[in-house]
Amino acid sequence: MRFPSPVAIQWFSEFLGAELLGDKKGQATGINEIHKVEEGDLVFVDHPKYYDTCLHSAATFIIINKAVEVPPGKALLVVDQPFEAYLKIVRHFRPFEPATKPVSDSAAIGEGTYLYPNVFVGHHVTIGKNCMIHPGVVILDHCVIGDNVIIQAGTVIGSDAFYYNTKKDRPMWYRKMESCGRVVIEDNVEIGAGCTIDRGVSHDTRIGAGTKMDNMIHIGHDTVTGKNCLFAAQVGIAGAVEIGNGVILWGQVGVSKTLTIGDNAIVLAQSGVPSSLEGGKTYFGYPAEDASLKKRELVWIKRIPELWKKVMG
Repeated sequence: MRFPSPVAIQWFSEFLGAELLGDKKGQATGINEIHKVEEGDLVFVDHPKYYDTCLHSAATFIIINKAVEVPPGKALLVVDQPFEAYLKIVRHFRPFEPATKPVSDSAAIGEGTYLYPNVFVGHHVTIGKNCMIHPGVVILDHCVIGDNVIIQAGTVIGSDAFYYNTKKDRPMWYRKMESCGRVVIEDNVEIGAGCTIDRGVSHDTRIGAGTKMDNMIHIGHDTVTGKNCLFAAQVGIAGAVEIGNGVILWGQVGVSKTLTIGDNAIVLAQSGVPSSLEGGKTYFGYPAEDASLKKRELVWIKRIPELWKKVMG
């Protein structure tokens, strides 16, 4: 999430009641979670296992629960509960705004765009020109829709990320990491009926220009798809996935989190993708592998009973 303007790190120290170590004159430009941090960002860490990852990430400012050596050019905000500090910042800069009407007065809707009855458009949403938004579509706060976009009935854009702070030493193991990111749908995208696209935790979930999506597809938080992708029905993509241009995922393909699929890769129906895939190849099975090799493997598996009979004589 970008702040409306840069904010002095000294202000955050006072706001959070934090001990400030390192560069005390810095200005934070946003807050992000570790998978998406950029220079100028705040990030939080509350477990020693991840200290080095955060301290040596692109983030300039780290909310942490222990005073450690400060990397050059960075600053630490030391607090007892970094996760609670993250929530306090998110709620301050992205407070809850109740909806009072189906289409918010703060939404900007382009010329030639048509909203069917029973469409909901939240606060600070931008919708481009010549879009067609079908009945029952929900576009939640701060989402951005480009030009010439079609969204079929019952789809939800901008639902919260499925993302939790987990601590098993407390009664409620899973604490919701409140979502302050957006969904950005680029130009000429078509989204089928009954799809769900989660907003980023603190950054953007993005659907690239020209991408076409069938019905009942789920896109997880912070996932970025390239241009001109094609996703068939019941594809499920987890969070923080990077998908290249021209990728095709056929029906019921499942993609695990924080991996990359290269440009022009094709994954055949009902395959599972647990790790990154090179571009320009066709994949099949679980785990998804080169389709020609996988199909030959299946042929040999079918021949096992016949071969067994020959061996046993």
